[in-house]
Amino acid sequence: MGRHFVGVDREGSGGRRRPVRVGAYACCGALLLAGCASMPDSGDLRGVESTPRQDSQVRVYAMPPRDDAQPAEIVQGFLEALTSDDAKYETARKYLTESAGKAWDPYRSTTVLTDAPNPESGNAGNRDGADGNSLYRLSGSKVATVDGQHAYAPDSGTYSKTVHLTRLKDTKQWRIDGLPQGVVMGKSDFQRNYVSINKYYYTSNSNSGAGGPLGTVADPVYVREQVDPMTQMVRALLKGPTRWLDPVVRSSFPSGTELKKGVKSLSPDDRNRVTVPLNHKADHVGRSQCTRMAAQLLFTFQDLTPTGVDEVELQKSDGSQLCVLTENQAGTVASHGTGHRPEYQYFIDDKQRLVRMPNGDKKPEPVPGALGEGDKKLRAAAVSRDESSAAGVSTDGSSLYVGSLVSGGSLGEAVLHSAGRTEDDRLTTPSWDGRGDLWVADRDPKKPRLLLLRKGEGEPLTVETPSLDGRIEAVRVAADGVRIALIVEKDGKSSLQIGRIVRDTSGDQPTVSILEPRSVAPQLEEVTAMSWAGDSRLVVIGREQDGVQQMRYVQVDGSAPVGTAPSTLTGVKEIAASEDERLPLVAHSEEDGIVRLSSGEQWQKVVKDGTAPVYPG
Repeated sequence: MGRHFVGVDREGSGGRRRPVRVGAYACCGALLLAGCASMPDSGDLRGVESTPRQDSQVRVYAMPPRDDAQPAEIVQGFLEALTSDDAKYETARKYLTESAGKAWDPYRSTTVLTDAPNPESGNAGNRDGADGNSLYRLSGSKVATVDGQHAYAPDSGTYSKTVHLTRLKDTKQWRIDGLPQGVVMGKSDFQRNYVSINKYYYTSNSNSGAGGPLGTVADPVYVREQVDPMTQMVRALLKGPTRWLDPVVRSSFPSGTELKKGVKSLSPDDRNRVTVPLNHKADHVGRSQCTRMAAQLLFTFQDLTPTGVDEVELQKSDGSQLCVLTENQAGTVASHGTGHRPEYQYFIDDKQRLVRMPNGDKKPEPVPGALGEGDKKLRAAAVSRDESSAAGVSTDGSSLYVGSLVSGGSLGEAVLHSAGRTEDDRLTTPSWDGRGDLWVADRDPKKPRLLLLRKGEGEPLTVETPSLDGRIEAVRVAADGVRIALIVEKDGKSSLQIGRIVRDTSGDQPTVSILEPRSVAPQLEEVTAMSWAGDSRLVVIGREQDGVQQMRYVQVDGSAPVGTAPSTLTGVKEIAASEDERLPLVAHSEEDGIVRLSSGEQWQKVVKDGTAPVYPG
């Protein structure tokens, strides 16, 4: 009865996992353990208990159906088996008829519900199974769906599916002969079973002949954490990017590349090297292409083991070596973001100048150049990712200026003006992408626009936003230049949207569009601030309906990452994070001014009078 559990430590708050400690105990023997429920012999089910989320992760092994199990027990046992760490769902198939087992595809999708699915008898008052048939309806409230590409998407509404059972003529045993495709489970079981990992591709506009590192884009997916996640991730990487990201990224692996037939599991050897045997599709790639392939794997592997992976070897279909790439060498092939670690954090001081403070130093200083040394008063600013230029918004929000961060540099005329009637109807805080282009939204109700200035100068280009419903209140472009985070306001509610940036240079006039925006914090109805805080993560300030202000991390796919949320801070108006997750959060609090939060510490005051903190970007 029940399931067999093995306890292991959960991931810490950082990106890498702690070494595993394993201790086994069975459910259930002479003593009944917590989380182990008895199986009813007949009648309706009260609902399958979802395994509680605990600090210590539990590995779950399913138990096969016992002889003479009645329909209610078969349904409950099957649902329990879906939440186990059985790699191929072999135990779950033992609850099915032979034909149903062949037709069922558990890998098609995973439906996540608020609680475990609630099974209710659907036999319309007839005695359960009196005619050799039995029907159960599974119901619940949907939270999310993970598709066949392992891509997570928030979902809502009612889940309602039926499970049909029949009594086998030869053995007289009850088995399921009709069921929905995929698997279904409660949120706590999903969090215990699955882990989010980034796989990496290259931006479509990367110039492989330019000589420098290629730009990478994180594509987060969910895989089963205790079922050989390394091999799952390699297979997912080779199949290509998820559908939403596919139009703006590319893979270096030739089309049709798969693991060599017969390869069942991948793991690091005693030198922390992972050997990846490929099929014949990769046999004839050149060395430079092979190193790009290996770099994709190395970046993907970085959070799969406690210490990362030091080296990747790719093999041809005949077992001979294709190429080898070390972690140190990977940085010359590809880079996260711009490959530049910020030297400073920036904000607007009490004199309305742009100032900076070195990492680890609490003493701010005016930036060199007119935006720090001149007399132009600012209310917001953005610093280019190479920290050579900055853009500043005037105190009334009507004008945008761009200047170099060189001592003595002058400031020319404004590069952009807004005609909005009030300060809140004018320019947002700008944002620089990894290409050196500057983004800003004009909130003028008569002419709301998202604008792009190439290299921060020239005639602004109006960015097309055909599917965006509402007015843009804040803009943050990812370092990869293919994703953009927007706070969008409509009817008094503001939401966080992630859009895909598509550039079309085929015509006489190049166009830039934001396509397929998707809400990534649907539970928040008032989002007031946000910032990128990693390759696929943002930090968000907002509140739920009738709730209080909170600070949380969210993934670009809309899921909530496992780990410690930022500690509470009162009255946060603005937040800044770096895509380099080692750097501290910086915020503007109404009560405390500019404050900073380093990993493992509490919020520390920097200066009492200051606003608009930013990192380069």
